[in-house]
Amino acid sequence: MRVAGVNIPDNKKLNIALGYIYGVGRSNAVVVLEAMKIDGSKRAKDLTPEEVNKIQSFLEKNYKVEGELRQVIKQNINRLKDIKAYRGVRHMRKLPVRGQRTKTNSRTVRGNVRKTAGSGKRKVELK
Repeated sequence: MRVAGVNIPDNKKLNIALGYIYGVGRSNAVVVLEAMKIDGSKRAKDLTPEEVNKIQSFLEKNYKVEGELRQVIKQNINRLKDIKAYRGVRHMRKLPVRGQRTKTNSRTVRGNVRKTAGSGKRKVELK
């Protein structure tokens, strides 16, 4: 089953399976299913084509999902960079944006960069 250009896993319950769509989390999935009057404990493979179309149309009308949402987020980040806001500068330098410390533990944003040297001793080859 495809919704919003994403393959939804067949064997998962609907309130979990809809979370595979970028921009739809658990709480939004529950809201969508309640609005469409579809049981959330139903498996994705058990949906009728009409129910799939109802979910698809509801998401298109009420939520920004997948490519559209990614585009909006990218525009927001570029706006911050253009006006040289603090958060934009942090994005430009690939540093943590939300106030985390950088002396240690900023590996997630920077990648696994290890700039410190070892103990200074060279490993001696065994002959």
